[in-house]
Amino acid sequence: MKLRKLYETVVEKGMEADPRGKKAVLKTLDKKKESYKGMKKEEQEFFDIESLTNPYADTRILYGTGDEEIKTVIVGVDMEIGELVLADRLTEKGQKIDLVIAHHPEGKAFANFYEVMHMQADILSKFGVPINIAEDLLEGRIKEVERRLMPANHTRAVDAAKLLDIPFMCMHTPTDNMVASYLQKLIHRKKPDTLDDITKILLDVPEYREAARNNAGPKILIGSKERTAGKVFVDMTGGTEGAKDIFESIANSGISTIVAMHLSDEHRKKAEKHHMNVVIAGHISSDNLGINLMLDELQKKGSLNVLPCSGFRRFSRLK
Repeated sequence: MKLRKLYETVVEKGMEADPRGKKAVLKTLDKKKESYKGMKKEEQEFFDIESLTNPYADTRILYGTGDEEIKTVIVGVDMEIGELVLADRLTEKGQKIDLVIAHHPEGKAFANFYEVMHMQADILSKFGVPINIAEDLLEGRIKEVERRLMPANHTRAVDAAKLLDIPFMCMHTPTDNMVASYLQKLIHRKKPDTLDDITKILLDVPEYREAARNNAGPKILIGSKERTAGKVFVDMTGGTEGAKDIFESIANSGISTIVAMHLSDEHRKKAEKHHMNVVIAGHISSDNLGINLMLDELQKKGSLNVLPCSGFRRFSRLK
């Protein structure tokens, strides 16, 4: 498979799994195209052309022409300089690595990954939170994340990939979309009665079962085993944690339980104040689930030899 085809498949599958629905995603792309057309020539010089066809700022080919033939990939949650050197070392030892795939964004995909957070407002709106409230609260949080990223030395890993001449890409929100959709459908189908039922559902998923064996399994963060699950919202995509003041609106929308990858202590206190139940599925284990679902889709398109590392374990659902 060519690198460009692999990358385009990741974006396509991410759009298909997007909790907003593909129609809403295509609408955002249309708006981006209109915005680009209205720009002055000097503004277009700095515009990310990829954003006209890829709605996920945190998913990019970071190094490579796109024409490279990809047979063997090394895949991990965080792929930085050490993992790139590892890929080069493996190639030296006879195991040629054609591509390094990171889940978490690097380079330019990391520098502005806060842009994908806008999708959180539309997702919350689908669950009954008024769009004006979701957008207003999220605006401040997005600016906060942008300020946090501004001083980051985000090109380090990409610079290493260039020096080692190893194709490098990252796939973040598309795989997170797959986790969110997979778990939301699973929980809807299983209809859990209690929070304990939710943790049992999660523990039937290989990635969470493996995490539990490594002392990082699903946990009830707010609530107890006997608490009624009620309406469950799987909050697994959209860049990073949203606005901490959103929990009142989430509670008012009728949602009783949030299933999330992680939750900061500040966010936890706000959720607790508004009587939300929260089940933490696990960050790295949820990333594993999304990566595995995406790799299954990629392997339907062509044969890929996958070497897992950096917190990733391969579980295939292909027969």
